[in-house]
Amino acid sequence: MATTFLTAEWRNLIFANYALDRQVLEPLLPYGTELDEFNGVYYGSLVGFYFQHVKLFGRVSVPFHRQFEEFNLRFYVRRKSPTGWKRGVVFVKELVPKLAITLVANTLYGEPYETHPMRHRWDIQEKTQQIDYEWKVGSAWNHIRVSADRTGHPLTPESEEAFITEHYWGYTRRGDGRRHGPGRTSEYEVVHPPWNIYPVTDFSVLCDVEKLYGARFAPFFEHPPASVFLADGSAVSIQSGSEIR
Repeated sequence: MATTFLTAEWRNLIFANYALDRQVLEPLLPYGTELDEFNGVYYGSLVGFYFQHVKLFGRVSVPFHRQFEEFNLRFYVRRKSPTGWKRGVVFVKELVPKLAITLVANTLYGEPYETHPMRHRWDIQEKTQQIDYEWKVGSAWNHIRVSADRTGHPLTPESEEAFITEHYWGYTRRGDGRRHGPGRTSEYEVVHPPWNIYPVTDFSVLCDVEKLYGARFAPFFEHPPASVFLADGSAVSIQSGSEIR
């Protein structure tokens, strides 16, 4: 039976979405999953957002770790289960400013976290909002930032925004069936309501993709993203899942 491992709020999520080559993504697929696509496109998303009110097991607050920034690169997969398709995400790498989070995520859960200096700025006005996340790579600050309307709209079913945000499962490769023993994958569920979407009027993305994710990814991020949007976020809970073998 699934238990609630973590509860939090995810707020002001910026999604910058890029078309990627499946040959770059397939070597990263966890056992038992396959790539998911939207209108024939395999997306990778650079995502910046803010964690708030973090609690372990729904009740335990860890001092100095209740709020922090995160920036990640993720792509989209699906898995056929006895009850139908489960649509989920795989993280290429997740950046946070808290070393303890990185150590726990890497050691206990096999999640690809790294610790980097990070900061954010929100400037919320009556009709507009400026949302900005920054992280340091070496000696250089990278960023993802948007200007957006303050009037949002509910998620449109079957839209690109729905495809990007409504993958409610996470998959982590724990063994590939070759060098690292039998193929196995950790599966967990991320529970949250549909988010409202805010139209973006301007954006800027500066990310050292080659240093963070490797040279094979760099060419796909040399051009502007296919789309950028801002989601308001919500309370979320992460449910402990199962192991796929």
